[in-house]
Amino acid sequence: MTTEYDFWLFDLDGTLVDIEPEYPRTVMGAVGDRLGVEFTDRESDALWYGFGGTRSECLKERDIEQEEFWRLFHEEENPVARAEATYLYDDAERFLTELDAPTGLVTHCQQYLTEPVLEHLDIADWFETVICCDDDIGWKPDPRPVQTAMRDMNVAHNGHSGVLAGDNPTDIGAAWNAGLDGVHVSRRPASETGRCVRGDRRVSSLLDLA
Repeated sequence: MTTEYDFWLFDLDGTLVDIEPEYPRTVMGAVGDRLGVEFTDRESDALWYGFGGTRSECLKERDIEQEEFWRLFHEEENPVARAEATYLYDDAERFLTELDAPTGLVTHCQQYLTEPVLEHLDIADWFETVICCDDDIGWKPDPRPVQTAMRDMNVAHNGHSGVLAGDNPTDIGAAWNAGLDGVHVSRRPASETGRCVRGDRRVSSLLDLA
């Protein structure tokens, strides 16, 4: 399958890398302390990963404004600590180091967090471009971040076929909205995430695409 596409785009968190469970629970605990609430481990995981819309539901049940939650969340995030707690999936390393095609990242992870992670894992030079979504560029499933990556890679509007692989429905939506194929990388069972994502392909390991 790798030869079917002229270029590859990837989501970062939950697709190529993940984080040791204690880190998000520590961050959510600190945010909860400032909000005067206590999040369970399951709620902390749901808030971190946003499984099946549970993030919005959890905040609504606790009568917490999303804007306030994210403000405190970003204040409590420590880029160095996050980078040190992040690990690269084995299959992602094998797949990307053997992939003979231009690659890029399109991630919701903010630049001040993304750069330390890429540096810590020594993988920044794997990618021709790294696009961190924001209010100006847009947020997946908006196609604009994907289109920006394609322009950076000089593969936009010239007949190249491409694909975006990610673990979230918004990744597949962004791929389709930008005219690309979407591969859902299912790192966790549907019973845990509360969703079954439709894509052009669904795999549990990137090596299934080789």
